[in-house]
Amino acid sequence: MEDFKKRKMDEMINGHELASSSSQEQLRLLLDPLSKSQLVDLLSKLGSQDPSIAEEIKSVASADPVHRKLFVRGLAWNTSSETLCAAFQVHGEIEEGAVIYDKASGKSRGYGFITYKHMESTQTALIAPSKLIDGRMAVCNLACEALNGVSTIPDLAQRKLYIGSLSPNITTEMLLSFFGKHGEIEEGSVAYDKDTNESRGFGFVTYKTVEAAKKAIVDPQKIFGGRTIIVKLADTHKGKPAQTQLATVVPLTLPLAPGYPQPGKPHGGTLPVGYTYPQTVAPYHTSAFQSPPAAAAPYPTQAPISYPPVPIKDPVGLPPTNPMGMGRYPYY
Repeated sequence: MEDFKKRKMDEMINGHELASSSSQEQLRLLLDPLSKSQLVDLLSKLGSQDPSIAEEIKSVASADPVHRKLFVRGLAWNTSSETLCAAFQVHGEIEEGAVIYDKASGKSRGYGFITYKHMESTQTALIAPSKLIDGRMAVCNLACEALNGVSTIPDLAQRKLYIGSLSPNITTEMLLSFFGKHGEIEEGSVAYDKDTNESRGFGFVTYKTVEAAKKAIVDPQKIFGGRTIIVKLADTHKGKPAQTQLATVVPLTLPLAPGYPQPGKPHGGTLPVGYTYPQTVAPYHTSAFQSPPAAAAPYPTQAPISYPPVPIKDPVGLPPTNPMGMGRYPYY
């Protein structure tokens, strides 16, 4: 009797699992043709109605740290990892946060990373991506977008301005306050030297809209801090050719090998082993030089042949003529 009940129970469990598997496959077939927006609407509706579904969605979304890691740029050179984490912990619990330092110099490279424990904290931080940290306006975005070069702001070139000829006493707060009258600023800071932490005389301001950037460019009021400043698009400034300086050619005198005298200098140095200076030259032998024997004539020498003289006769029939001088006078 007990074996019969146990067998019945196993059959019910197996049948329930088969039905559940078949139901899941049917749901997959129904969801497969749906678009991404339809799936998002469906899951958000179910999550709002059932807390267990909402928790499952949060768990799956937060499983991959790619969706929870932020890239923060525009940090001041003196910003530490503790200061960075303190600025971003208002949005939620931080799992990891650090400023990146140069291995050789040990100084900050001006950017860092923040990884939240939950994905909703990351989404909250991205709503207001700009933060003023240690006097500089830092900006954050998803690390996967920054590292992969994915740009979600295609009009950045029309919103980012180069501000030149700044006074050395102008700070980032003063810069943001002066240009904030044209519109909301997303990012902006004065450029500082890494070694001295002094102003380099220029900075950058990025507005949230293109219209605000255009207003700042056409604004006739260009007097700031007692100086006439330069305001133009940052890409235009990048395209300006840099002035190059010709390197000074310094003549280099190459030292001669040891044992040889150098021009204008007395002989010095250690002589090579087996070498004496100056070297003795072997005498030249002046003995008589013997020419090589003459080659034998290829043919025997023959005596010249003599011929009898032949008398010269006057032409027949022509009288002899006396020689004539000038003016047809006889020549004597």
